[in-house]
Amino acid sequence: MMALALQWQLHLPLPLPLQARPPALAAARRRQRGLLAPARRVPPLPARCCAGDAAAADAGKAQAAARRAYPYDEIEPRWQRHWEDHRTFRTPDIGEGLDTSKPKCYILDMFPYPSGAGLHVGHPLGYTATDILSRFKRMKGFNVLHPMGWDAFGLPAEQYAIETGTHPKITTERNIERFRTQLKSLGFSYDWDREISTTEPAYYKWTQWIFLQLLKRGLAYQAEVPVNWCPALGTVLANEEVVDGVSERGGYPVIRKPMRQWMLRITSYADRLLEDLNDLNWPESIKEMQRNWIGRSKGAELVFSAVDKEGHDLGATLFVYTTRPDTIFGATYLVVAPEHVLLSSLTSEEQRAHVEEYRELAARKSELERTDLQKEKTGVFSGSYAKNPATGEIIPIWVADYVLGSYGTGAIMAVPAHDSRDHEFALKYELPIIKVVSPQNGSCDPAEAYADDGIMINSSSTSSGLDINGMLSQDAAKKVIAWVESNGFGKKKVNYKLRDWLFARQRYWGEPFPVSYLDDTNEMVPLSEDELPLTLPELDDFTPTGTGEPPLTKATNWVSTIDPLSGKPARRETSTMPQWAGSCWYYLRFMDPKNSGILVDKAKERYWGPVDIYVGGAEHSVLHLLYARFWHKVLYDMGVVSTKEPFKCLINQGLILGEVEYTAYRDSEGRWVSADSDSSLNDCYQEKVPADKVTKVGDHYVLRDDPNVRLNARAYKMSKSRGNVINPDDVISEYGADSLRLYEMFMGPLRDSKTWSTGGIEGVHRFLGRTWRLIVGPPLPDGSYNDGTMTTEDEPTLDQLRVLHKCIAKVTEEIDETRFNTAISAMMEFVNAAYKWETQPKSVTESFVLLLSPFAPHLAEELWFRLGHPQSLAYEQFPEAKSEYLEESKLVLPVQINGKTRGTILVDKSCSEDDVFQIAASDEKLSKYLAGKGIRKRIYVPGRILNVILDQQKAKT
Repeated sequence: MMALALQWQLHLPLPLPLQARPPALAAARRRQRGLLAPARRVPPLPARCCAGDAAAADAGKAQAAARRAYPYDEIEPRWQRHWEDHRTFRTPDIGEGLDTSKPKCYILDMFPYPSGAGLHVGHPLGYTATDILSRFKRMKGFNVLHPMGWDAFGLPAEQYAIETGTHPKITTERNIERFRTQLKSLGFSYDWDREISTTEPAYYKWTQWIFLQLLKRGLAYQAEVPVNWCPALGTVLANEEVVDGVSERGGYPVIRKPMRQWMLRITSYADRLLEDLNDLNWPESIKEMQRNWIGRSKGAELVFSAVDKEGHDLGATLFVYTTRPDTIFGATYLVVAPEHVLLSSLTSEEQRAHVEEYRELAARKSELERTDLQKEKTGVFSGSYAKNPATGEIIPIWVADYVLGSYGTGAIMAVPAHDSRDHEFALKYELPIIKVVSPQNGSCDPAEAYADDGIMINSSSTSSGLDINGMLSQDAAKKVIAWVESNGFGKKKVNYKLRDWLFARQRYWGEPFPVSYLDDTNEMVPLSEDELPLTLPELDDFTPTGTGEPPLTKATNWVSTIDPLSGKPARRETSTMPQWAGSCWYYLRFMDPKNSGILVDKAKERYWGPVDIYVGGAEHSVLHLLYARFWHKVLYDMGVVSTKEPFKCLINQGLILGEVEYTAYRDSEGRWVSADSDSSLNDCYQEKVPADKVTKVGDHYVLRDDPNVRLNARAYKMSKSRGNVINPDDVISEYGADSLRLYEMFMGPLRDSKTWSTGGIEGVHRFLGRTWRLIVGPPLPDGSYNDGTMTTEDEPTLDQLRVLHKCIAKVTEEIDETRFNTAISAMMEFVNAAYKWETQPKSVTESFVLLLSPFAPHLAEELWFRLGHPQSLAYEQFPEAKSEYLEESKLVLPVQINGKTRGTILVDKSCSEDDVFQIAASDEKLSKYLAGKGIRKRIYVPGRILNVILDQQKAKT
């Protein structure tokens, strides 16, 4: 009855019993092995015939079916419906049937942003990898959590809304629906019952709750800070959203200006974020990027008093952080950032106009642009001076944009003899350069800055009482720190490049801050937790105000409120949280997505946490991962989570580049110019060449019709602007979802970048077709297939078992190590071997179908059903390799004649020396060396080599 019910649900015929298979099937199997003459090919019907349009349509279908390697277009939708109807991949909750005695595996994709463009073929690369791992772990007996959701707030949806007048909620829901449909069409085994979106109030209620906890602990605060302000977008942008002084999205000018903003004190967790990296199974390159971003350094904070040219105190003190306090005698000027808080008081009247002009120019540059080492250094004299505490000398204070207000104290002591940036600046503006460190061994280029340690010189002052001449740099640094601390000129200090997280955006489409401000006192009042969520108001006009005020200020009824505690009038915060606020903790909500009472149930978090395998792009290596780790550690300190880190193992998948583009060059006369020509190509115009007009010669590409013309060949990142985006919908339509999945895994190692090739997907499509025909049989004349399979109940031979278990061992190992391309190669080798067998034992075929299922789940489910199994194979046990079948009974043995290798022979491992010699003597190639020759002795090392030493005298005769 179960089989009949499943057959009805899938609209599939039940497999025919073996004894009921018609003779035609057996004949087809023998024909497939070449034992019978090939079946007569039935010619396709003409496009038009007397039967009319219906017949023509049938003919078209028959032709299309003949081109397919197997009927994926029937199989895949059927099984996708089955999985959805039966909620096959739903992970039950604790208390709802989840067996917590079983091991767990939480496998997660990085939260995708659902753009209007939908998926391109680069997106499924990581998703396919996690799906293979999830299916594999289920079959290995693990409880698997494999969810999907949407990081759906943010600037792209808001900009689209502004441009089109469509509310971002409508756009976002439409984009999510498109992404969801595309992901389901690829057969990914997500638990869709756990789907979440950051834009849902039930979700962002807990984002707001986390913010309130940060506020209680002093980890959220407001400060006047310089920000990247984009007037056109009407919002603050992160440094990473600004490229060459313009916004990454739209290319609008960006300026630096001070604004009062919400900040998160991530610097309080800098040491823990740094130290706990050591315990993570992450790529070392990603961990190193985070270490550099945190940028922990040891040094000293020194105090310089501002004075005028005559040395009179100006009443201002500059604090300078340095990692090289040993070089204090070489400090010949100070540099302050253009945004330094004391700059106005340090600027003389004579220099004020110049300084203000320079500050305005610097405000238009991004921090990345300002710190570019290749950029020419610029600056302006402030008109003030400072007193070097070690030398007592008066040194000038300059303003330069290569110093950032966000790093250290926003001021540096410049030591041009021992810092390349200071050296370049000093040469340009003719400032003194005093060498105070000499290399301990060898010499250095006097025209360059020497930045390494060494022996101190020119570093003594009787007036200050500090003398470090002749000391090693490290020892001198310690002595300088002790001296400044005892004399009140500074202190030892640890510094970080890491800055507190700017946590506000002047946008509409984001999480509202759960705070308000009393009208009479401007006192900030947090919302009570039981009033959450504070929902985003509906707005018809969400365009930028143009004044710097966020669009939410237009929601006047929402902004005006009453503080429930005091009863006083108040106004709500009108900035919103940044896009990645919701993605900092989403992995926790997947553990308990429907809980309205708490963020996550403790028992569920203890069982599922942390994420075991986290897969996503390396572009998120710092910001998302660092912020998520910060929030997780705060929640750990609160007792909300039981682990110190959120993601145990991180895997970065590579990019899939567009197909190779071939470019040729023509001169002004229209003649071809070879890409390796000595003449300049700048005067030539470029011309794209179709792939069918190109051929490869050696390691380069040339015109097929003129091999003397070399072409440039390059693959580019997929983008709409290049027009090289491959839509997965088109690929699925032509080749099927299983072919797309298999090809993306077969292209190369998961972590490497790869180039898309339509020819490549045709190859894996043929492999799946061969697999289908191996098990089901060849197509009938009308393009359809017989019911059931071609397998037999025969006991497998020893050779068949060896081939199978070798494949099982290889596929298992390669999945464990995420080497999916070599796992697929092993399955291809199995199919090649199986085509040579006289019979296809059912037990062997079943094991192979289970091996294939994580990679090509639709095809595998169909074959499993045809093999007589009424239930999905999703929770079947993954095959285990048996060691007795992995030992090879034969080996290839090299044979030497008089110490020179003359060939190889295939022998049983148990062969005696005499048996081995007889096999060698009867070998066609080796026998000519041995026939009629006298044998002086034989040297046989079992399993290694046979060396036959001939009698030289008889050999000559």
